[in-house]
Amino acid sequence: MRIVAGKFKGRPLNAPKGANTRPTSDKARQALFNVMEHAAWAPALDGARIVDLFAGSGALGFEAMSRGGAFCLFVDNDAGARGAIRENIETLQLFGNTRLHRRSATDLGEKPAKLGAPFNLVFLDPPYGKALAPPALTELIDGKWVTDEAMAVLEVAADEDVPEFPGWEPIDERIWGAAKVVFLKLV
Repeated sequence: MRIVAGKFKGRPLNAPKGANTRPTSDKARQALFNVMEHAAWAPALDGARIVDLFAGSGALGFEAMSRGGAFCLFVDNDAGARGAIRENIETLQLFGNTRLHRRSATDLGEKPAKLGAPFNLVFLDPPYGKALAPPALTELIDGKWVTDEAMAVLEVAADEDVPEFPGWEPIDERIWGAAKVVFLKLV
């Protein structure tokens, strides 16, 4: 697994061992970011404040950082995932521009002031079929984690029905292989 484009293009990423993490493929990441870079409704990646929930390897957040993101908070409660993210932060030398949060994405609570301004771009790649996205998206709003103009990028299984998300409106949906990616705007 490698960074697909940007200043870290071609740099390898570590992924946690085992079946608990399912990193977004390089091909799907390239397609997802192509949509984001060309869609009129997508926020600019340059200077974006990003939160990567259910981060796993952190591939989505690192890809966004490579393409101009200013700061990324990686959130995962799995020790193996956090270890892989730490290694990736070290390899890419992103110490001042990233933080790692040991927390469940469905129980974020209030955003700590020390994390700075709210986030305008959210990536969610929860385990498939467990209905974890709705509570995580609700936590982002309730805990004041996101700006009023925030966009969320949700990955689910291609055959999963996407539920309604209070406070979020789907604006686009794509299927790449086994993954369905839904782009949501805060309303």
